[in-house]
Amino acid sequence: MIAAGTMAGARDAGGLIEDRELLIRVQSGDAGAFDLLMRRYLPRARVVARRLMQDPDDADDLVQDAFLRALDRIASFDVGRAFGPWFNRLLVNTGIDLRRRQAVRRTEAHDPETFAGNSSPAQDIERAELQQSLGEALEKLPDRQRLVVTLFEIDGHSTEEVAGMLSVSQVTVRWHLHQARRTLREALKGWNE
Repeated sequence: MIAAGTMAGARDAGGLIEDRELLIRVQSGDAGAFDLLMRRYLPRARVVARRLMQDPDDADDLVQDAFLRALDRIASFDVGRAFGPWFNRLLVNTGIDLRRRQAVRRTEAHDPETFAGNSSPAQDIERAELQQSLGEALEKLPDRQRLVVTLFEIDGHSTEEVAGMLSVSQVTVRWHLHQARRTLREALKGWNE
């Protein structure tokens, strides 16, 4: 009988083997295999890209650019490594590069689903003002701190995962979180009352 821990390890390895098989097929020129790989990672890539770029159209462009870069570099990819962390790092680095190249900063588009519900007009106004204040405070953070905060606090990644995506130590991630939280607390202190 197989122990439960061994079974979980087999499932984890199974996911890696599936990716590995797809990667080998892609490296052999199978475009359909890349399509399957892309579909597997597309939903998560869109979430991360949206956090990076804030504008939905820019986020879609980022995802497309990242998959194209991955396809360009897939021939040299070591299929013994996990694809997900490598692709996430590629996506994040591509997003950072795109943000640096943008000459004009854009404001975050309002998501109508965020405000759905039965609330009074006064509550809606207060919520909109808070969101605007938070968005402005986030925009004032340095790019790296804003990225760390969104990946950790909003997307729910662990410090280890964020560190892997950004190619920095976990201590650096925690430092950025601490600095960003302190700055955000100061910027939003009027809202705590």
